Amino acid sequence: MKRIKVIVPIPMDAAGVANRASQLPPSVIRSGFVPEFVAVPWGAALGDSYHDMLLMDWTVFQTGVSAEGEGYAGVLIDTVSDSGLRALRSRLSIPVVGPGEAAFCAAMMLGKQFTVLTMWPQWFPLYEKTIREYGIDDRLASVRSINTRPDLSELLAGKEEVIFARLKEEAMRAIEEDGADVIVLGSTTMHQSANYLASELPVPVINPGLVAYKQLETLIELGLSHSKRAYPCPEVPKDAEIRKGWF
Repeated sequence: MKRIKVIVPIPMDAAGVANRASQLPPSVIRSGFVPEFVAVPWGAALGDSYHDMLLMDWTVFQTGVSAEGEGYAGVLIDTVSDSGLRALRSRLSIPVVGPGEAAFCAAMMLGKQFTVLTMWPQWFPLYEKTIREYGIDDRLASVRSINTRPDLSELLAGKEEVIFARLKEEAMRAIEEDGADVIVLGSTTMHQSANYLASELPVPVINPGLVAYKQLETLIELGLSHSKRAYPCPEVPKDAEIRKGWF
């Protein structure tokens, strides 16, 4: 049995974690794999600021640094910000996948230009950071939001009728005005809208958490992981101090 540690970057209760885990229905989980969703024990509230971006990087790294020793076959970061991704790749030999990188790469395979469609503009810096780091600015048509404060625990439950329509409207603007030929959902918390948008829009819709999870399964099955030339291990690891939360 291959266990995958899925790290939720915001502290939340068991009900909130279960809502996040629902993005991976049993039908998509390959036989022999077990995704285990774990929320960080402390940290950011909304990912709405550079303050929260720093906390997300640190707490995701802190939560994932012991994954290999715990017997996990891979790590999935449950945020399109890919918080802590490069640091975890540096410390771990097992594959580490982020939904941002996975979704953007999938979008570039399926089209020429993609739009990131998100909940509110406070998340724009998250995408600016990753897209700049990955060097794919020229494939980005736009980043658009519906100016709606997200609920990272309850997600879109109870708000589907209003939220879905607004997401569709903004996605159509991205297609018609910005030239987007693929839409990437800007958060794994938006997964409940993926099927609706895919059925309503004339272009592919990327559900980032699902795409990233399936990519991680594939890497594990193929025996592939990140290059240690690209992500070298630290000469002096500080695992004990990291787990205690010391800087």
